Amino acid sequence: MEKLRIVFMGTPEFAVGILDTIIKSNYEVVGVITAADKPAGRGQKLKYSAVKEYAIEHNLNLLQPTNLKDEDFLAALDGLKANLQVVVAFRMLPEVVWKMPKLGTFNLHASLLPNYRGAAPINWAIINGETKTGVTTFFIDDKIDTGAMILSKETAISSTENAGELHDRLMSIGCRAVIETLHLIESGNVTTTIQTESVDIKTAYKLNKENCKIDFSKSGEEIYNLIRGLSPYPNAWCWIKDGKEEWNVKIYAAKLISETHNYEIGSIITTKKEMKFAVKDGFIETISMQFPGKKAMKTSEILNGMSFSIDAKAL
Repeated sequence: MEKLRIVFMGTPEFAVGILDTIIKSNYEVVGVITAADKPAGRGQKLKYSAVKEYAIEHNLNLLQPTNLKDEDFLAALDGLKANLQVVVAFRMLPEVVWKMPKLGTFNLHASLLPNYRGAAPINWAIINGETKTGVTTFFIDDKIDTGAMILSKETAISSTENAGELHDRLMSIGCRAVIETLHLIESGNVTTTIQTESVDIKTAYKLNKENCKIDFSKSGEEIYNLIRGLSPYPNAWCWIKDGKEEWNVKIYAAKLISETHNYEIGSIITTKKEMKFAVKDGFIETISMQFPGKKAMKTSEILNGMSFSIDAKAL
């Protein structure tokens, strides 16, 4: 049984949960690699990644390369004498990095591969109305999320779950998957399965302003899934137009009402406490929203200070 010397690579909060579990399971982490500090907010102060904050708090050896092929970084990485690298939500690694440790480099991905390779697997599973997802560990190769799979764990997605809630559950499931993978590698019992390629494989495209915009010509269920699949971040959005006023509005939470009606698609129907958008097979009732320059608020609170005409439309 070979004692593992692990280098961990990751950046966001999702990766912190995994790193913490590795440390608490008494594995030796000889180094942590994370993204360089980035200016953020109005003051453009340098912001540390969630993984960096954890590494500093736990006195872990930290490297923040801007170039993963930089000779000084490669020398420092080699000097850590790791025999295994664990990657969670980091970036594409050059071959010189992922081939460096004797026992290889494995990645935890938040989907049931080969589906939802890419940047936003948690979001797209919900956006596409999937009823199940999971996590997969696999050995990294020269493409994105295509390497030989070690193990996967499956979980159901509830019809009301949003991306934030699923993120937290998958982080917990991912912790168990990573520890099981470490046990397999440590004991020399790891076996792998090659990913099958198919034209039907679904992709987890990077989220951008365009694919986060609500298309009101779609079904109520598709719009509802987009809203929960992008909540609490980066959020589905739309324009609300009322006369000469126009707002770019983020929708944090909503409810789907399936029923027939005679309203024009995009019509906004309000009472003192409720706002709903007409879609072709029902309504999307908003629960919480954010107007420009305001914080996210319950729709009932927004309607305390705003009113809309019968001609108001969501676009």
